[in-house]
Amino acid sequence: MIQSPGMRCLLMALLFSVVPVACNRSETPPVPVVTASSAIPATGDALVEGTIGEASTLIPLLATDASSHAVAGQIYNGLVKYDKNLNIVGDLAESFAISSDGLTITFHLRRGVKWHDGAQLTSKDVLYTYRVTIDPKTPTAYAEDFKQVKSITAPDSHTIRVTYDSPFAPALASWGVNILPAHLLEGKDITASPLARNPVGTGPYRFKEWVSGQKIVLEANQDYFEGRPYIDRYIYRIIPDSSTMYMELKAGAIDLMSLTPVQFARQTASKSFTGRFNKYRYPSSSYLYMGYNLRHPLFGDKRIRQAMTAAINKEELIQGVLFGMGQKAHGPIVPGRWAYNPAVKDIGYDPKRAAELLAEAGWKEKNSDGILVKDGKPFKFTILTNQGNQQRLMTAQIVQQRLRLVGVDVKIRIVEWAAFLKEFVNKGNFEVVLLAWSISQDPDMYDVWHSSKNKPGELNFIGFNNAEVDRLLIEGRSTFDIEKRKKAYFRIQEILADEQPYTFLYVPDALPVVSSRIRGVEPAPAGIGHNQIRWYVPKNEQVY
Repeated sequence: MIQSPGMRCLLMALLFSVVPVACNRSETPPVPVVTASSAIPATGDALVEGTIGEASTLIPLLATDASSHAVAGQIYNGLVKYDKNLNIVGDLAESFAISSDGLTITFHLRRGVKWHDGAQLTSKDVLYTYRVTIDPKTPTAYAEDFKQVKSITAPDSHTIRVTYDSPFAPALASWGVNILPAHLLEGKDITASPLARNPVGTGPYRFKEWVSGQKIVLEANQDYFEGRPYIDRYIYRIIPDSSTMYMELKAGAIDLMSLTPVQFARQTASKSFTGRFNKYRYPSSSYLYMGYNLRHPLFGDKRIRQAMTAAINKEELIQGVLFGMGQKAHGPIVPGRWAYNPAVKDIGYDPKRAAELLAEAGWKEKNSDGILVKDGKPFKFTILTNQGNQQRLMTAQIVQQRLRLVGVDVKIRIVEWAAFLKEFVNKGNFEVVLLAWSISQDPDMYDVWHSSKNKPGELNFIGFNNAEVDRLLIEGRSTFDIEKRKKAYFRIQEILADEQPYTFLYVPDALPVVSSRIRGVEPAPAGIGHNQIRWYVPKNEQVY
């Protein structure tokens, strides 16, 4: 369901993992004037990206948040990755071959690839990564794909052969997982490793410094196998408020951020801004949702969840929060993907129907404040979301107002990102969360929806449990037949539309903005981050 942590890309929003998708519509940025002195890519300078959340760990196997994977994606590589057109190509693997029955993949590793400490990458690193991932003592959300492996062998120091018992559709893409250094981790407790704060990878940037609450600094890997990045340093500045971040952008203190819709639509149209920055717009591969804690007695009845959805005007959210830059979400597959079910019967905005459903569930009377009561208890709950994301706060406030109209008392609680994950989401300590998922190119969503994935730190943290969905998830990943897979995922979307474990709210557009002194940015179906190592700043425009 979420992007494999090894698929390196530019993260543009505070999601669990964000992968930019096809540019069906875009705003063409101003074309920079190219002079003789700026036509040739130059090395040097720094790129400063503003990020709302701070990384939790730089061992990607242990991380479930976008901030951690954004940084880790610069430091590590997988065996494969997505290219700019969303095709799977080799990364640490120079080449790969799939057997005629689809059950065996042979990876041939690049020779001469070095870890940042100078050690050579070998097949031992891949074997270690596999073993630690499936180790039951490793607290990771990414083990399930690798539990499907029947055998894994290393015929030599640069060859890996992986065999599966039966067809497993996400097999190749799953090897985008970040490969970890065996020589630094094998035989040790990965949860106590200093690599969490001082990582060693093979990627285009090396770790240099982490000042908690302020910044993470990376420096160009001079020995990178694809060629050193042109830009010398990549700096993540932690700014937990989008308005403050925007002021920092205008002041020239950061070069890259994700604009909010109001910033994109109303605050960035002046010539003074467009002369200094290029902004982009394309549909993201993420969706925002309200997730109900199904262990909570209030949300065990699906009529309650259906009523919540019926009381919320999604179009109002798209216009009021996104300024029209997005579309309604009806389920866990975004529109435009082959597994998206256009016929799914979503619950439309209907406050009267919401009231009827609540009454059917026993919530018929209201107190003097207009709040529904049952057995003397008012209908109230708290929406929990993360600090610094104005878009989510505005969404929560509009939802709060709409639910108040049908007699539901909603409170909103904003929590700092790291605490939000550690103390609330991972522990199931919430009533309702307002969050976003990013989905990978393959529609497999086993880790988010299968009933076995509901342990602390895993991705089914709402506790969804449906036997038919469990069966369909396995069917969908156990065949290469697109039509059979489509049938399984279409049915899953129908079930989720009825069960409403989430209220699927909207699919926002991605709205990145980049300083115009940064050259080489190339919009593509994979977004703008696919060729980041080829971004550069002409010598006469370098400022760091």
